[in-house]
Amino acid sequence: MKDFEGAENASIEHVRYHFKQLSNLYGFSFMDPSPIELLSTLETKSGPGIRDEIYYFKDKGDREVALRFDFTMGLTRYAASQKSIKLPAKISAFGGVFRYDEPQKGRYRYFHQWDVEIYGKASLESEAEIIEITSRLFDSLLLKDIVIDINHRNLVESYINKIFSSKDPELVADILRAVDKIAKKSKQDILKEFQEKGYETEKIEKILDFSQIKGTIQQVEQAFDVSQLESWDDLKQLFDSLENRGVSNVRINFGIVRGLDYYSGIVFEVFDKNSTLGALAGGGRYDTLTKAFNREDIGATGVAGGVERIILTMQEQKIISDVLQNRVAVLYINNEMQNVAHSIASLLRLNNIPTDIDLAGRNMKKQMEIACNAKFAIIVGPQEIEQGNVVLKDMVNGTEGTISLEKLTEDPKSILNLEKL
Repeated sequence: MKDFEGAENASIEHVRYHFKQLSNLYGFSFMDPSPIELLSTLETKSGPGIRDEIYYFKDKGDREVALRFDFTMGLTRYAASQKSIKLPAKISAFGGVFRYDEPQKGRYRYFHQWDVEIYGKASLESEAEIIEITSRLFDSLLLKDIVIDINHRNLVESYINKIFSSKDPELVADILRAVDKIAKKSKQDILKEFQEKGYETEKIEKILDFSQIKGTIQQVEQAFDVSQLESWDDLKQLFDSLENRGVSNVRINFGIVRGLDYYSGIVFEVFDKNSTLGALAGGGRYDTLTKAFNREDIGATGVAGGVERIILTMQEQKIISDVLQNRVAVLYINNEMQNVAHSIASLLRLNNIPTDIDLAGRNMKKQMEIACNAKFAIIVGPQEIEQGNVVLKDMVNGTEGTISLEKLTEDPKSILNLEKL
């Protein structure tokens, strides 16, 4: 399990802030589902095999319980249990989740997710809104080169049925797993694995070639005869809706199937085109899950994103969080200037400006160490104070000059050019 230190925790809070702002703008009700679920509840989503991937144990009442591994299960359990819930119900969540996984870069046993879900009558406009808010979140975090790859499970399943001349659910599920592996394993390794399972190489190769098709609606229609595919019109309608909403960073990708069996319609994943970290977020329609909770009357669609992966992507793109960038450090030349410096620091904090100041009476060289994460340093010296000024140093470009202490006191955000804080 990770310990989240100051800088990383500040980055997580930065993502949380932007997520909650958008969640509110789009009318999602923010909640925090229980961190512990009955093991049987989690198995509703993914079957008994999920035990290998999660933390589960018996409590003092001899009940089999488990730590949440995502928010979809808890939110769906909650929505399904509310018999008088007003539909469509739009719910969001942000917090820590647990996976019994092999720790590696971008993949931890305890990490953070953001999540939005819409429960109600199945509608492509619900999918469009989920994809729109996802796109806007990455925009608000200033991430570039983000692409949202979209597909439809029925479309892939219809092609599998055509190639194998079969509608055997177990066969379809097996071949979907082959498609899902193409991003992680080589084509030859997958062909070999499925040859050993008794599948014809030529048919598996057709499926894998199909999964490589991606592009705009027009590009896909030129590259493939889509008339033989189910749900192609649904994808076209979705893209029309997204275009109407001003969402342009989307494309068709027949290789996106979202390996879990409960997805039942539109599926999508989010990537940085220049990164090897893998998917930053993913989601889709999962009406079968609400039915598993005995709610035949409501469908569900949603998306979840990995916060730590998003932060790693921000670091790769050299995006500095505003939370870190807009700090101010107040430094003092000697002990006589301490009281003035502390008074200035308190004033800045009263104006909601994140401010650091040394508490140990250290010399200037040591004080400068706390200014390394600040955008500005205010230096309080006896000569400047005598003239009613302080020194303002830009810690990004190294420039400095004197400013009026009176003006700083009256309107610190304007003087420091931090009006947007």
